[in-house]
Amino acid sequence: MNRDAVAERLGRNLWVARRRGGYSQTELGALCSLHRTEIGLVEKGGRTPRADTLVKLVRVLEISADDLLAGIDWTIPAPTRPGGFAVEPPAIVATIPKVIPDALR
Repeated sequence: MNRDAVAERLGRNLWVARRRGGYSQTELGALCSLHRTEIGLVEKGGRTPRADTLVKLVRVLEISADDLLAGIDWTIPAPTRPGGFAVEPPAIVATIPKVIPDALR
């Protein structure tokens, strides 16, 4: 799934959970200390929420994070340029001398 598909699916899952809980966007936003427009943006797939926002939502809605993430299969692509996490560290790292004496280990 690409980023847009992930946001759309998560938004749909949030919409279903909110409706099952009987909350309006305004009510859910108030209970989560979020503005109602934030709830609307997430539900429409216009924004992917931060981790702390997900925690607030699942706690108020009394659901699991799995419920909000259901149907999402997001594979992070490998880096396509140097500097990404999948690139080997430079060889210079292996040549740095020990600075901690053996007696302190």
